[in-house]
Amino acid sequence: MPKPFTRQEVEEFFARLKKQNPSPKTELEYTNPYTLLVAVALSAQATDKGVNKATKALFQKVQTPEAMLALGEAGLTEAIKTIGLYRGKAKNAIAAAKILVEKHGGQVPRNREALQELPGVGRKTANVVLNVAFGEKTIAVDTHIFRVSNRAGLAPGKDVLAVELALEKIVPDKYALHAHHWLILHGRYTCIARKPLCPTCVVRDLCRFKDKTRELPAEKPRLNKPRKASGRFSAH
Repeated sequence: MPKPFTRQEVEEFFARLKKQNPSPKTELEYTNPYTLLVAVALSAQATDKGVNKATKALFQKVQTPEAMLALGEAGLTEAIKTIGLYRGKAKNAIAAAKILVEKHGGQVPRNREALQELPGVGRKTANVVLNVAFGEKTIAVDTHIFRVSNRAGLAPGKDVLAVELALEKIVPDKYALHAHHWLILHGRYTCIARKPLCPTCVVRDLCRFKDKTRELPAEKPRLNKPRKASGRFSAH
C-alpha cells in the first residue's frame, strides 16, 4: 500500500498542474448549459473530438430543449449517427428535453438530483454540468481521473464514487473548481493508460506509481504523401 499524500504534497501536486495550465477548459464544444448537457451525455463511451464533430451542425439548429423536441428523435438520430450508441442516446436526449420543458421551464436545473432524474444523465454528467455551466466545485470522475487518482496514489478508490469522495476530502478549496479538468487533461495527455509519459510529467516526483517509464515512446515515422493539385485557392 503506497504512502498516502500529505497535505503539503496535495497542495504541491495541484499547484504544479495549475502552473502548467492556469485556466483549464472542457474540450467539448457548447454554447449554453443545455448544449453542454447534451454534449456531455453524448460523450459517454465516445471521444470529445467525435462528439464535437457531430454537434457542430446540430447546435446550429438546436440550442434549447424546445428546439430538440422540434427536431425529433429521427432527426437527432440522423445528426449523431457517427457517435457510438447513438440510437439510445437520441432516445434519452428527446426524453430529457421533454422533462426539462415540462418540469423545469426549459431550463437546466442547478441541482444534481434533478439532473440525475433526466434520462441518460448520471452522476458524472451531472457533476460536469454543475462544474462547467454553473461554477460548482464538483469533481466528475471519468476513466482518466480514476486512473490518475489510483495510479499516482492521490486518492485511491475501488470505484468512481469512492475516488470522487476521496478527492473532495483532500483537494484544497482554492483548487477545487478546476481540479476536475486538471486531472482529466493530465490523464488524457500525460498519465495515459498503456504507457504513461512519466519523463514529461510535472508531478512525477510526487507520484507513487512504482513502474514509471524512463523513456518516451518512439514516434512512428510519418510519410509525406504528395499533395494533389487543387483548383481552389485559399487566403491566409
